Amino acid sequence: METIKMTVGEAVVKFLDNQYVSFDGVEEKFVEGVFTVFGHGCVLGMGEALAMSNHSLKVYQGKNEQGMAHVAMSYAKQNNRRKIMPCISSIGPGAANMVTAAACATVNNIPLLLLPGDTYATRRPDPVLQQLEQPYDLNVTTNDAYKAVTRYFDRITRPEILESALNNAMRALLDTAHTGAVCIAMPQDVQGETYDFPARMFEKKVRRITRPVAVKEEIEEAIALIREAKYPLLIVGGGARYSEAGEVIEEFSARYNVPFAETQAGKSTISCKSPYYLGGLGVTGNGCANQVAMKADLIIGLGTRFTDFTTASKTLFNEKAKVLTINTSTFHGAKMHAVMATGDVKATLKVISDSLEGYKSAYVDEYKNAQKWWQEEMARLTSIKYTDTLVPEVKALTPTTMADFNEATGATLPQTTALGIVREYIPENAIVVGAAGSLPGDMQRMWETESLYTYNMEYGYSCMGYEIQGALGSKLACPQREVYAMCGDGSYLMLHSELVTAMQEGVKINVLLFDNGGFGCINNLQMGKGIKSLATEFRYSAKADTPFVPIDFAKCASGYGLKTYTAKTEEELKEALEDALRQKVSTLIDIKVLPKTMTDGYEGGFWQCGVTHNPRNQKQQEALDDLLEHVKRY
Repeated sequence: METIKMTVGEAVVKFLDNQYVSFDGVEEKFVEGVFTVFGHGCVLGMGEALAMSNHSLKVYQGKNEQGMAHVAMSYAKQNNRRKIMPCISSIGPGAANMVTAAACATVNNIPLLLLPGDTYATRRPDPVLQQLEQPYDLNVTTNDAYKAVTRYFDRITRPEILESALNNAMRALLDTAHTGAVCIAMPQDVQGETYDFPARMFEKKVRRITRPVAVKEEIEEAIALIREAKYPLLIVGGGARYSEAGEVIEEFSARYNVPFAETQAGKSTISCKSPYYLGGLGVTGNGCANQVAMKADLIIGLGTRFTDFTTASKTLFNEKAKVLTINTSTFHGAKMHAVMATGDVKATLKVISDSLEGYKSAYVDEYKNAQKWWQEEMARLTSIKYTDTLVPEVKALTPTTMADFNEATGATLPQTTALGIVREYIPENAIVVGAAGSLPGDMQRMWETESLYTYNMEYGYSCMGYEIQGALGSKLACPQREVYAMCGDGSYLMLHSELVTAMQEGVKINVLLFDNGGFGCINNLQMGKGIKSLATEFRYSAKADTPFVPIDFAKCASGYGLKTYTAKTEEELKEALEDALRQKVSTLIDIKVLPKTMTDGYEGGFWQCGVTHNPRNQKQQEALDDLLEHVKRY
């Protein structure tokens, strides 16, 4: 057997540099770059290999390990899971920082390869700097935390393990049913050890991403179920996006008069210009999609996990409605007592569609009337004005909140109005990235995507801090497009480290920072369930009866070198958006939006939360009664 002698670190780099994927006959390089924050646990091993060996990988310097892993996750998502950006860290806190990002990727079924440093395999110098010790098991290190949040975990305690570990990593990363984070822990002594590796490890390897089709029996059962249905509804999930099934779904809708709604992960799989488009559904769904979903007698889930936000905690759909799923994952496909067609969404739906000749749904004007009503509601939401101390069209949970924030910041913009302006003024093909706070709800309802794959919302884990880092990942994936991070003030304060990386690399991203004075959506949840405001608004001492802390986010970002703006009025926001488009450097617009001016829930949007069963006031009693009434529908 032909062998090549090299270090373990060099072998990892050389292996990754030769990985390719093929999808629908198109071959692409799977790994074009890596992210790293070097520390003593990786800089002399993996770091030496990246700095001194022969390879074509671009090396990006992260500023925070969680942040760089979010960049990598978003990069993979924007590439529809056909490219990855491995992340390398030191041991201890560097490794621990990436655990959150690993969970985020696994929940969202996004491939993310993590290569954290580890303690010494020999244990001779133990305990080393940053080593976590457990008296009950000396094999345990910080990296064992990854076992709960990854699809595959391995530790390279000897060079011989590497070939098996890397091939299994590729298997897990390219598993369309259960991809997610992969962690290969790299003991710092082993990284620098040499070994005669099989030459076959470093040959160009093309790994095919295939389109499995459901078996004949499942296809037949699916066809029979659809033929029985009068009012079917398609739900377009993330699996439909990664299958690139938009054209087949739209053809199915047109052929059989079947409307479709979107999950957060599925949005932008199909253009909103389709006459069968309903928008987002569920807890953060609009009134249009929810109206149709409540009437539907067959729910067809296309690559969706059926999260509580999609199903309104399993209360949205008619209790007599049946469920059909098309999914490569039997785990997700079996949810909701569904009839399963286990396979790729595009390939399987095409087979089903071609066998439904003669079928037509019974819809006449139902979904068209719902669409018309929603367009009228959209016009209202995007034209709300601030008058004196209240916005009459919006139910304020605290009468003084808007007035207090206006006094502290000069804000006059309702959030829904601001979002409407943003949608009008940024390019049609711009990519928007979001994750947490009230913006995902507003965008699930209000953001209409005309261009494909322009909506990158991480809402499986709803991880604060993904937004700005995710914008950089999307920009690296699509350098010719404008990319906007849709970010709340809470998320900005949580994590914005990779703004510096964007400046360092000369990569332009745009941050739209919606400052509403705190964790607005959680404050709504808190107060809406009868709990007094505490530690959810950015007020002095975190108390509800103190003034808001005025923060100049534009000044903060300008210190990093960004072109910044502050927008407190409609005109200021419009001018900032127009000027930001002309810039070559990254931008940040500090948009001061009034608290309590986000969208509210629509009919069918119940969300089960753990409320107190010992009510102290009338609102808490109402919240408990609402919960008990809805759980009867399970």
